[in-house]
Amino acid sequence: MERSYEMHPELKKYIPIAESIYENFGKNTEVVIHDLRYPESSLVYIIGNVTRREIGAPATNLILETLQKDKEPKEGEELIQNICCYKTVTKDGRILRSSSTFIRNEQDEIIGCLCINYDITDFLHCNRIIEDFTAFPEKERKTQQKKEFFANHVKENLEDIVLSVVQKSTIPVELMAKEDKIELMRIFEEKGVFLVKGAVEYVAEVFNVSRYTIYNYLDEIRHSSI
Repeated sequence: MERSYEMHPELKKYIPIAESIYENFGKNTEVVIHDLRYPESSLVYIIGNVTRREIGAPATNLILETLQKDKEPKEGEELIQNICCYKTVTKDGRILRSSSTFIRNEQDEIIGCLCINYDITDFLHCNRIIEDFTAFPEKERKTQQKKEFFANHVKENLEDIVLSVVQKSTIPVELMAKEDKIELMRIFEEKGVFLVKGAVEYVAEVFNVSRYTIYNYLDEIRHSSI
C-alpha cells in the first residue's frame, strides 16, 4: 500500500537514529517510523525485515490503542509513556523484543512513533538448550505477552483487531442484542479502531448493519461518557 503524503518534517530527523540502531544491532533488527497523522497507512520508513511489512502499512493495534488513550486521557492521568522491551509474536511464530517511542509536537500531541523490533527467536532456542543442560527441575515461569498485530494492509489490521474482540464474546454476532453490540463498539473505541479510515464501514459489514447504525452506537457511547 503506497502512501499519498509526504513524511512529517519532524519525523525525518529520526531516520539517522533508525539507521544507527539497525547498523548497531544487525540483521535481526527492524526499525520503523510511523507518521500517525494517517493511521491507516502510517508506516513511512522501515529498515530491516523482521515483520515483513512495507511502506504504507497501517499502525498496529497497540499504537492505535495508545493514540486513543492519549486523545482522550482520563482525569488525573499523565501523558502516555513509551512502551519498552515488550514481547510480541509475528504471524510466522518469530518472537520479538519490541519497543515503541512516541514522538510529540510542541503541543504535546503524538505525531509519530519510532519502533524497534528485535528477533530473539534464535537466542531463545540457544538459551533453552543451555537451560535444559544446566538447570534443575523447577516450575515453569509464566511470561507476560502483549499481542500486537503486524499488517501490510489496513483491512488486514482491522480484521485482526475486530475479530480478536468478537471471538472473545460468548454470544454469536447474529444473536447479539443492541446492548451487546454497543459494548463491543465501546471496546473497539478504546482500542482505537475508529481512528482508521474505513473502520466504520468494515465494522458495519461484520455486524451486518448500516454504517449509520454504527455511528448511532458511537454517539450513544460518547454521550454516555460525558
